[in-house]
Amino acid sequence: MKFRIIWAGKTKEAYAAEGVAKYLKLLGALAKVEVVEVREQKGGPEDERLRKEGERILKQTSSFVLLDERGPELTSVEFAEMLRDRGRADFVVGGAYGVSAEVKAAASETLALSRMTLTHEMARVLLLEQLYRAVTILKGGGYHH
Repeated sequence: MKFRIIWAGKTKEAYAAEGVAKYLKLLGALAKVEVVEVREQKGGPEDERLRKEGERILKQTSSFVLLDERGPELTSVEFAEMLRDRGRADFVVGGAYGVSAEVKAAASETLALSRMTLTHEMARVLLLEQLYRAVTILKGGGYHH
């Protein structure tokens, strides 16, 4: 399996960077994983920042799953089943202010990690952990119990 995760900005919080590194290492032993950090837009009106970040995101992928709290929620097993027949999957995690309307409209699918609002850095860690869990479910590993 191949995964590309596209997000805006660097992971700045130490706890989140540690979690990202941990799950990238674990997941990387089982699947090909690429993280693409697009430049975070600083300054200006929020809609303009989101539009510019959105342009950078859309240059990276044309078919992707957008993480959005308004998307459907899946169990870990359902998530693994969703990935089962795909050779690759791209995921987009928005920045601190989410994503532009253009990114939302271009998403092939949306998926909620939780109905609760998560920081974009927490969402990164949670997505990577769930990807690792899904791959171990598909491979029959003991991580998910």
